[in-house]
Amino acid sequence: MTHAAFYGIGAYTTAILLTKSGVGFFGALVLGIAIATAVSLLIGVVLSRFKGDYYALGTLGFNTIVFGAFLNWKNLTQGSLGIPGISRPELFGINFTNNFNFLILALIFLILAYSVARFVANSPFGRVLKAIREDETVISVFGYDTLHYKLVVFVISAAMAAVAGSLFASYITFIDPSGFRVAESMFILAIIILGGLANLRGSLLGAFFLILLPEVMRFVGFPSDIEAQMRQVVYGVILILLMLYRPQGLIGEYKL
Repeated sequence: MTHAAFYGIGAYTTAILLTKSGVGFFGALVLGIAIATAVSLLIGVVLSRFKGDYYALGTLGFNTIVFGAFLNWKNLTQGSLGIPGISRPELFGINFTNNFNFLILALIFLILAYSVARFVANSPFGRVLKAIREDETVISVFGYDTLHYKLVVFVISAAMAAVAGSLFASYITFIDPSGFRVAESMFILAIIILGGLANLRGSLLGAFFLILLPEVMRFVGFPSDIEAQMRQVVYGVILILLMLYRPQGLIGEYKL
């Protein structure tokens, strides 16, 4: 439940550097990854002392702290006013102000992130993670330091979230704290669960489903005075039905 925090760290690092220094987008991206990695390592060590519900509460608390920093550190983040005028990337003379060019750039990063995730999942390291998911106590009996494995994958996921945040900030050209609330972490978690647990393709499918579904609902033809409310009702009912009848997600391989 910390993804929105690291997503925000990447976004704010990129926004601040692009608007207040001469650092380019890719330099800001690397620094955002570095900061998110360092913070995730520190908070991961702390959170590793907790399990179950206490771990979940700890992650929520961290997300709230980061959101509070974005909102109240006005000298750096400009608080609720946000940071406008964030520039688009430029590389080898290619300017990504064009939305199609930016889409290509985002797809390249998506392929890279998916490749890294697939490599980790299919490696010996990934097989240990799968064993930890099934039964952490049993795998620890065989001499594996489960805390080490969970910390490493936590750091990797934070770095990936920071990349997404950097791309988001540069694409929108404006950010404010409202985009990095706990609700955003819950939305990201919903994408993973509904798309398919223990399935990388499920994460992609969940993202398409949860992002495109509200847009499709715009064309259903609800009465104009209750259109917005009805879209939310139908959206919620579909999610509830999925949770009831497909608890492992659309193409998931593991049930919570």
